[in-house]
Amino acid sequence: MGLRETAYDHDGVLVEPTGGGNGTGVLVLSGSSGRVERERARLLASAGVTAALTYRWFGGAGQPAGIWEYPLESFAPAVASLAERCDRVVLIGVSKTAEAFLLYAADDPSVDAVVALAPSHVAWANVGPGPDGQLRPQHSSWSRGGEPVPFVPYDDDAEPVGDPPAYAPVYAQSLRTHADRVAAATIPAERFFGDVLLVAGGDDQVWPSLEFARAVESRRRALDLPTTVVTHEAAGHRVVLPGETVAAGGQRMARGGTEAADRALGELAWPHLRRVLELP
Repeated sequence: MGLRETAYDHDGVLVEPTGGGNGTGVLVLSGSSGRVERERARLLASAGVTAALTYRWFGGAGQPAGIWEYPLESFAPAVASLAERCDRVVLIGVSKTAEAFLLYAADDPSVDAVVALAPSHVAWANVGPGPDGQLRPQHSSWSRGGEPVPFVPYDDDAEPVGDPPAYAPVYAQSLRTHADRVAAATIPAERFFGDVLLVAGGDDQVWPSLEFARAVESRRRALDLPTTVVTHEAAGHRVVLPGETVAAGGQRMARGGTEAADRALGELAWPHLRRVLELP
């Protein structure tokens, strides 16, 4: 199938199959690397979605340097663009954008489904500096309507483990230290009535995404909302879908898993992803 690519916003691209698609539009964004997910957008368009849109969502020229009270409304123009040309809109987020998209979808009825890879069940403190270039005091990663979203701060006394550093213990300790902040910071995933697919590795060393995914699943299943968790016990933070290369770069840290296990998780997730995207 041939593909047509159109430039979009900050280094972004809208990828469309030249022969038409199945009516589904996909917004696919990276996590805290901020990179443009061109390969994944091309993979999805080749699989038969009508449009796959990706762009640099922070860290580019004229954009915030860090994820610091990042306005959730910033995703709305891309969602609206897909809604104009497609019958359905699906959000595919990784790590920080999985966190963001679960928050965003609760307030945008034009979203039909969310695919959250290595997700969180709560909103966290900022990743990277604010406008003043400082990391502290801590602020929410996100804002909504000009107000910061309630968040769980990091425990500054908690230390990553190993070399390269594994940050999962920091997140686990922060949840214990700031237990009084967890309820307010919990993502209201039960307010989103569409399909949610959660994909998480059992050996994620960035944060305990499988535990987080199970927490999202529990809240939604209590209301009988369509929710699927896909996991592989040996996979790490990365989910490598069939046909993808392993992304390089990003912050130096332990991600857990192995390439083989991360690919196995992607293979397990692929049929569920096709179902959510309504691909044959």
